[in-house]
Order: sequence, then structure tokens, then C-alpha cells
Amino acid sequence: MNLSDEQLAFRDAIRDFAWRECGSREQREAWLDPDEEEHSTPLYTKLAEFGWLASEDHVTHTVLFEEIHRGLVPVKAIGPTTTVKGCYERFASERQREQALAEIAKGKVMAISISEPGAGSDVSAISTTAKRGGDGWIINGQKTWCSFAHIADRTLLVARTSREEKPHQGLTIFEVPSGLDGVETRRISTMGGREVNDVFYTDALLEADAVVGEIGQGFRQIMSGLDGERLLAAAVGLGLAQRALDDTLSYVKQRKQFGKPIGSFQALRHRIADLATEVECARLITYEVAARMDAGEAGISALTSMAKVKASEVAKRATLEGMQMMGGYGYATEYDMESLVRFALVVPIYAGTNEIQRDIISRSFGLR
Repeated sequence: MNLSDEQLAFRDAIRDFAWRECGSREQREAWLDPDEEEHSTPLYTKLAEFGWLASEDHVTHTVLFEEIHRGLVPVKAIGPTTTVKGCYERFASERQREQALAEIAKGKVMAISISEPGAGSDVSAISTTAKRGGDGWIINGQKTWCSFAHIADRTLLVARTSREEKPHQGLTIFEVPSGLDGVETRRISTMGGREVNDVFYTDALLEADAVVGEIGQGFRQIMSGLDGERLLAAAVGLGLAQRALDDTLSYVKQRKQFGKPIGSFQALRHRIADLATEVECARLITYEVAARMDAGEAGISALTSMAKVKASEVAKRATLEGMQMMGGYGYATEYDMESLVRFALVVPIYAGTNEIQRDIISRSFGLR
């Protein structure tokens, strides 16, 4: 893992920012709107003003995501926004790309809407339709699990424009501006908060030039961006795992039982050693993937899936073991560990479930 001097300085700047602005739960809550538990618009705007949202290489993005999640900076909408950014960079028209990237660099939130009640891992089952009508496209259908659609400036929607012989054909990506008539967003309450949404489209009319990329090529476009999305998910898991390890270490060094710090007990020392080893392994594979992507290496989908599986599973293990080692305090909302557990449990699910990732990995060995 060879970070440049510039990347090391970038990492240190984010780490310092996270500590100064979000070092305590009170500080983080002060940044948040009472109705928005996961994303602070003012804080996100600060990141934009620093130019941190405009980074382009994958290693720098990985540094950003790891440190933001390690520092518990409440700007979770950075995830879908970055995924959307990649789609605009690869497929949008010049007008769409310039406008969207300028807004993202200024701190605007973007969302991407793929999943439906009957279409999760199986993207080819998408049934939301986009039909030509009037001067544009008429959208009908329901999307679900759409992260931050309720605050997004625009959403990239994957809809079916035709029925072809193969079910994954005939999908198209559209950009949907916020406030469009015929679009209703309902927030979904989860154990981690209310960042995801159901989105209902009822005769919603889009402009004719709302298509992003090519008509009927949405599936190919989605697939081309999955390596980047898996890398970001790995970086999120890595940041959470490192934070869980940090907090556990701090606790076991201070907490005393039987006259000495509990971190001196062999049972806990060995668990800490194992977790530290796992976190470092996750870090190495995550940054290896990022470096290979920056080098333009092709055919690394199995490796990006490995990174996503490894880092997300380590995050889950580190948070659950951290809670166990902290005992009742790990379960109490007075400490951050319980919220880390809630967040870490979903990382193996989003950006493609780890079961799907293992299918991708196994197919790379000719196992079908």
C-alpha cells in the first residue's frame, strides 16, 4: 500500500477534520437536522468547499471513504452520490455531465434507483416502465431501497423501455429531477435509520433528453459501474472496522476489573490481535483493488468482489466483537459501538449482497 505524499496529506486532513468537527456524539448531532439522522447538508457542503468531493482517482476516493466512516462523519449520502458521479462520467451527454458534475462538486446529493419490490439482485426483473408519450417519456412503477432519494437533487432511474428476448435487455437509465410531478417518495424506517426510500412513479413525465447513455443499454451501463461501487462498499466496511477496533482498544485500556485493565486479560488481548490482523488484511486488498483500477487493469471484478466481501465481513465481526468486549456499555447508546453494529450489519447486503459477490468470485474459477 503505497500512498503518495499528496494522498497521505489528504488522509491526515480528513482525519483531523473528522476529529475536530465530529469527535463526539454531541458534535455530530449538532450538525444534523432533527429529521435527518444520517446526512448533514452543512457538513457535506464543507467537504465540497474543501474540494474533497472532486477527487477522481480510486485510491484517493478509497482514502476519503475510509476516513469519513472511521471518523463517523454524518455524510452518508456521499455513497450513492459517488456512484451516480461515475455513471455521469462514463455515459452522460456533455450537457448532462457538465451540469451534474458541477452540482456534485458543490455538495449536491444524487441518488440511484434500481431495486424494486420484485427486483433486487436480479436486475433483469425490473418492471418499472418508461414509454414514449407527449414530448418525452412517461414513467410508471415502484422503486425501493433508494438511498437518500428524499433529499437528492436528482435521481438516476433504471426503467424498462422495451421487452426483448433476454430479460436483461431493454433497460434504460434516466435522470429524474427533484420535485417532478407524479413522483412520490416515502421513507423506510430501518434499524440503521431512515436513509432509504420507496419511490412511486405515476405517469411521471420526463423530457425527451432525460436518457443517460443509450436507450436499451441500461443493464450494460449498470454492470460497468459495479466494480467502483463494490470498492466504495469495501472502503466503508474498512472505515467501520477500524473505528470499531479503535473504540474497543480505547475501552479495554481504561476499563478495570479485578484490579487491572481488562485489556491485560489474554482472552481479550488475543481477540484484539485477531481483529487487528483482519482489519489490516481488509485494508490491503481494498487498496490493491483501488490501485489496479487506477492502473486501468481489466477483468478484476472477482477481486473487487473479494474486497467487498472481506471488508464488510470484517466490519460486522469487528463491531459485534467490540460490543461483546465492551459488555453492557457496548450495547448502550452512550457509546458509539451499538450504532456501529447497526450500520455494519447492512454493509454485507448493499452494493450487491455478499452471496452475489461469492457467485462472481466462484465463476472466475470456472465454477458455474
